[in-house]
Amino acid sequence: MDVLRYAAFTADPAGGNLAGVVLDATGAGDAEMQQVATQVGYSETAFLVPGEAGRFTVRYFSPKAEVPFCGHATIASAVAYAERHGPGALHLDTRAGLVEVATSVQADGATTATLTSVAPRTVPLAAGDLAALLAALRWSPDDLDATLPPRVAYAGAWHPIVAAATRQRLADLDYDMAALSALMAEHGWTTIDLVHRESPLVFHARNPFPPGGVVEDAATGAAAAAFGGYLRELGLVRPPATVTVRQGEDMGRPSLLTVGIPADPGAGIAVTGAAVPIPAHNVGSGAARS
Repeated sequence: MDVLRYAAFTADPAGGNLAGVVLDATGAGDAEMQQVATQVGYSETAFLVPGEAGRFTVRYFSPKAEVPFCGHATIASAVAYAERHGPGALHLDTRAGLVEVATSVQADGATTATLTSVAPRTVPLAAGDLAALLAALRWSPDDLDATLPPRVAYAGAWHPIVAAATRQRLADLDYDMAALSALMAEHGWTTIDLVHRESPLVFHARNPFPPGGVVEDAATGAAAAAFGGYLRELGLVRPPATVTVRQGEDMGRPSLLTVGIPADPGAGIAVTGAAVPIPAHNVGSGAARS
């Protein structure tokens, strides 16, 4: 298979989250896709099977396992397709449902993509699960921001949302990999969305991803979409609203995610970002691995 390599949610190949992209995976089986994703070694590789009229079936594999939906690999795939076939609308049939993506070329020549997630959901995080999560993160209840209550949110994949009271707490990420991985496997969580609120519409995020064999993601579009749904459902922003999520800064790969939150409580969340090819001499660098 022809594997393209892109950095998503950045205009600089030294930033963003790295993704593998296979624009035509027709005929590839699960084992082959998993093998390719493992060899690529990025947090996700997307495999597209073209259909008719801009419709694709898409599968997403981390180095260790398949996930139902991945935002940064979706953005990377859409930009890669647009650079070869022109901007426009794509319709992606993912294991989480239909995800619509629109691409466009900006005045500076950069290609950006906006995905619209499946309908988001937010559910409580049980006290016992929160305690276990904090223990695995090596956080204490005093580290939390009481204005952003812990929840588990979904917009294609499930992510616990835990807010740090200070930027310093978010910056100091030193979790128990084995304990967090076991807890996430038990509950079917894809990443942990750790956030800090800088201002009413600007947040910083870090996303541990041990189930995929990755210490953390540099940009997590699926978690950003779930977070947008969380903010809307809990009344923490006044929609329609546009939220900025900064991610990857603490691991040296700064990423910028723009999250559009419509007022309709059943509408999907829009996540926008740029993506750029990775130069051949940089293809070996990626997300922090376990």
